[in-house]
Amino acid sequence: MTFLPSVVQAEHRGDFRLRVVFNAENTIDFAPWLEGPMFEALKAPAFFTRYFIDGGTVTWPNGADVAPETLYAVPGRRRRNQRLQLQPNKFAPRHGRPALESP
Repeated sequence: MTFLPSVVQAEHRGDFRLRVVFNAENTIDFAPWLEGPMFEALKAPAFFTRYFIDGGTVTWPNGADVAPETLYAVPGRRRRNQRLQLQPNKFAPRHGRPALESP
């Protein structure tokens, strides 16, 4: 990755999915992150939809957030009118899936 991605906009898309705008629109399913005490409150749909953008990422009133570079590297995140190419990378996320090549 040659730059530090920054979230500039987000919009709720149902369930626990947000359309996240970096340099292009992306819909990311946040359900896999809803584990542990910090993210427990986000399991309530009414609380999940109270997200806001702060420090270049999606944040919630209880202080929960996910780093923008983690969001940017989500395998299979969808970009409008374009399918992203997945490519193995030594900087792959901890869960072992391949990271995305920067557009």
